Amino acid sequence: MSSKTVTSADAGLASTLRVAVLRLRRRLVNEHAPGNDLSIGAMAVLGALLKGGDATIGELAAHERVQPPSMTRTVGCLAGGGYVERRASDADRRQVIIAITDKGRAMLEADKQRRDEWLAQRLAALTPDERATLRAAAPILEKLATAE
Repeated sequence: MSSKTVTSADAGLASTLRVAVLRLRRRLVNEHAPGNDLSIGAMAVLGALLKGGDATIGELAAHERVQPPSMTRTVGCLAGGGYVERRASDADRRQVIIAITDKGRAMLEADKQRRDEWLAQRLAALTPDERATLRAAAPILEKLATAE
């Protein structure tokens, strides 16, 4: 059997996992920090800047898999709120570099803390075996999420 052949068991797992992950994502999205009116896409851009450092609109668009005009709008909203700043590139003054601000870092941290607290409370209600299963599954889920 080829490694690319999908069995009915794999298809069933895929469907079950898809629904569960989407429901969990929806719940996590709703558990944002008080005062955070940023979209999940805008929060993802802040996260990308925090993790990867300063970037151009094109680099952010590629990272988030959106078109540059969409990223330009997102960055415009973030800049308008003081979450990011734009500056000219040292290498090419025509190129604009986007950098996260202290306000953006603070919003990201507050949001992360709120979502982590919510999830930690839910995890505490599980059995030790269930938590161990999730601990083992977390790197696998990350692998799925980052696979090309």
